[in-house]
Amino acid sequence: MVETGPGRARRATPFVLAPAPNALELRSDVPLRDHDVQHMAEFTIAPEQRVSFVLTSYPSWEVPPSPTEPTTALGETEAWWREWSGRSTYRGGWGEEVGRSLITLKALTYAPTGGLVAAATTSLPEFLGGVRNWDYRYCWLRDAVFTLDALMSAGYVEEAVSWRDWVLRAVAGDPEDLQIMYGLGGERRLDEYELDWLAGYESSRPVRVGNAASGQRQLDVYGEVSDSMFRARQLGMPPAPHGWSVLRRIIEWLESHWREPDEGLWEVRGPKRNFVHSKVMAWVAADRMIRAIEELGLDGPVERFRQMRADIHAEVCREGYDAGRNTFTQYYGSTQLDAALLLIPQVGFLPPSDPRVVGTIEAVQRELVRDGFVMRYLPDEHAADGLPPGEGAFLACSFWLVNDLALIGRHQEAQDLFRRLLSLQNDVGLLSEEYDSANKRLVGNFPQAFTHLALISSAQALSSTPGNQTPPR
Repeated sequence: MVETGPGRARRATPFVLAPAPNALELRSDVPLRDHDVQHMAEFTIAPEQRVSFVLTSYPSWEVPPSPTEPTTALGETEAWWREWSGRSTYRGGWGEEVGRSLITLKALTYAPTGGLVAAATTSLPEFLGGVRNWDYRYCWLRDAVFTLDALMSAGYVEEAVSWRDWVLRAVAGDPEDLQIMYGLGGERRLDEYELDWLAGYESSRPVRVGNAASGQRQLDVYGEVSDSMFRARQLGMPPAPHGWSVLRRIIEWLESHWREPDEGLWEVRGPKRNFVHSKVMAWVAADRMIRAIEELGLDGPVERFRQMRADIHAEVCREGYDAGRNTFTQYYGSTQLDAALLLIPQVGFLPPSDPRVVGTIEAVQRELVRDGFVMRYLPDEHAADGLPPGEGAFLACSFWLVNDLALIGRHQEAQDLFRRLLSLQNDVGLLSEEYDSANKRLVGNFPQAFTHLALISSAQALSSTPGNQTPPR
């Protein structure tokens, strides 16, 4: 064992591994030893002392880069993040939690392109020991409007514009080829394969690279793209060249295809269905196009979009609503519920006061809440996802319930749930995709952008809803 104290740390000779085409160099303040292709160091440190390890990667055929001085690099990094955080203009309640979530979104953003990954990890299980292990290191169009709202509400216009521009580059081309997710640079091929030689996190197999859902048809993303572009204009973002023509082509394609079944928001691996949330978001696509034409003076076939909007609304209320239980359902003809139905009043499909909305919220509370948190749907043998049963509560859905409770005037209940959700954050304020109430731990990929986006949305909703008492910033 090597003991180091103040003034005694020393720089060891770096270890370099260079299996073509990549090289890794590891430098440390303490000596490292090689044993059976493993590199180890044993040491003790005194209070307030730091020991550094610097891992550098570079192409194996190039000269190694100059060594990084870790203390200087750490100081520069801290200064940069403090300056960036200090530019936030958010003034609502729960400012510390919102600030932590904004930092997380920025950290998940690839600066050269503006793309925001859903999470920094792959294959962290939604159910320990299960097979719901997906690769989330890609950019989902579904995050678009939530991201723009979050960034613009805090004054981060540059980041919002970069994300908007990434979305427009990704969706350009034939609307038939629109994907639900892309790589950081807009890459389209995200072929999924399994690393069967890896044991997986806590024996949760398979470990996956790539995501087969990239080839799915999910009609809701057309609504999310349309809504994000409309919100960008509303929030004062400068218009993007050719942005409106790209959006028009996409929605005109949807005009002829919205009646088709799809794999839905939750990317089911089972049969395609007429998911209610997908149809609602197709309605959003038409509605935002109409509003852009009427309110922002853009050009387009407004009468056709009005007819499309009316047809979708009538069909959803007829085919996707269970009058006997007073709730919308997961898909046409189903008795299953889906937490995505909580978005119906939030996107404006029906007002919060509509009895069908209130009935749906209460049905979700009765049937999908487990130990105080919301499941996406019941992942049992009757689920539409085509996967074995078992997963945690979906944290974004729980935040959606916060928003709905605030919208229908149940303010104290909304705040109580919001505070309980905040209590799940780890020691540095991060949240994953789901929560395992049986084992009292976060599960799923981590940190999850969708969860932090929902947290910001709930903080904004609680801060702006009349009758709510929010804590000071």
